[in-house]
Amino acid sequence: MPSGDYVRYVALGDSQTEGVGDGDDAVGLRGFADRLAEHLAAVNPGLQYANLAVRGRTAGQVRAEQLGPALALRPDLATVVAGVNDLLRPRYDAAEVAKHLEDMFAALTDAGTHVVTLTFPDVGKIMPLARPVRSRVLDLNTRIRAAAARHGVAVAETGRQAVTTDPRMWTEDRLHASPLGHERIAAALAHAIHLPGTDDAWTLPLPPQRVPSRRQAAGAELRWAAAHLGPWLGRRLRGRSSGDGRTARRPRLLPLSPPPDSAAQTGPRDSP
Repeated sequence: MPSGDYVRYVALGDSQTEGVGDGDDAVGLRGFADRLAEHLAAVNPGLQYANLAVRGRTAGQVRAEQLGPALALRPDLATVVAGVNDLLRPRYDAAEVAKHLEDMFAALTDAGTHVVTLTFPDVGKIMPLARPVRSRVLDLNTRIRAAAARHGVAVAETGRQAVTTDPRMWTEDRLHASPLGHERIAAALAHAIHLPGTDDAWTLPLPPQRVPSRRQAAGAELRWAAAHLGPWLGRRLRGRSSGDGRTARRPRLLPLSPPPDSAAQTGPRDSP
């Protein structure tokens, strides 16, 4: 399919694809999938877009819950982004996660869908307390690249660019991209599929900012752990998820609505 001739775009994934961190439940979520749809609609105004993502979902849950409905929509473009919720769990099986992703790649591409995915940044640079899972991220990225190559899936290499670990690319919880982060991810995906008018400007560093002192950084870590890490661990121990009771916010293919007012993107954010 020539670049830009996409008319049915379906997004599969977890909270990042749902758009958490870019808007909220009151004003509406936007997120990188919505933003990518905007890029696509600029080239083809007839685009229809569905977003099946639900926060808190593991790669296996994305495959079990979203792959069938996605195939039924017969997309010509799909984004598949999942695995972070698996990485952060004690019982993590890299081969199993990679297999779920590859099975989705295979099923969609076999159906004639052009698929694009991405690699993940080093979470240890975003939240130092997560440094023990750095090796998991690097390994999963390697597995994603290999699976994508086997099925002709495009890869946005967001895991290899320093800008993606800039704190300004993330919300206060450090688990979800900020509006700026979602904007860069969408640009990376658009560039990965060679959408007309795109380039590698998404890789450019942000303007310099003052580096906090070690004392300030330590204080920020403690505040983050109390406000975000503690509640997240509490849900894990109780077997709860931020996605409990939630369903996809855009389960059907619909024409793209105009993007929300940019001022609305600074409202309170959902918890991880």
